[in-house]
Amino acid sequence: MDEIIARSNIYALLSRILLQELDSELLETLKTDLTVLEFFPHWNEWEQRTSVSNSKLLEEYLNPDFTNLSILHLVPYETFYTRSDQMIETGGANPVTDIYSAYDFMVDYEIARVVSADHIGIQYEFMHHLCDAQKKAMEENDSEAVRDLQEVQHRFLNTHLLQWAPMYLINMKYESRTPLYYDAAETALEFILSDNETLTAVVSKVS
Repeated sequence: MDEIIARSNIYALLSRILLQELDSELLETLKTDLTVLEFFPHWNEWEQRTSVSNSKLLEEYLNPDFTNLSILHLVPYETFYTRSDQMIETGGANPVTDIYSAYDFMVDYEIARVVSADHIGIQYEFMHHLCDAQKKAMEENDSEAVRDLQEVQHRFLNTHLLQWAPMYLINMKYESRTPLYYDAAETALEFILSDNETLTAVVSKVS
């Protein structure tokens, strides 16, 4: 149970960082939470993290970096990487639409401020959604649902996130101008790779 809670929390945190600019509340968490700081070592060591005010960090460092990495210079959408014409599929033909619907996951485009459901932050949020569903199934001792959800997580990683996110995250890491987004890219990549290894072992054992 501790493992599924941890996985869910990591996916949720990475989703939020990848999806939108930071706000003051999240920034304070990123500055002070010891567990978070372990995952973000360069950010932890960055002098400006503690010497610069939160408002200045947001306005002059972090949010401009987010805009550069997610809007201006890089494209955080699966279909940009997987379509031959590098066009973002914004309609019902998007490759993630059916699996989102099958597991009761709805994208609120107004809140998320994305143009398509295959945004990297949304895909991490979907993994968080599946982890939460697995946690509920475990609490209800529904072993069949647990197995199904583990298989879905494994399949989603292999048919979606792992097909394109490494390319985006490697570019994000080397285009970043702040240690926070450098660490976020590195952690986001390492986590889906290690999580896939764990799920592969679990799914193989069950089958």
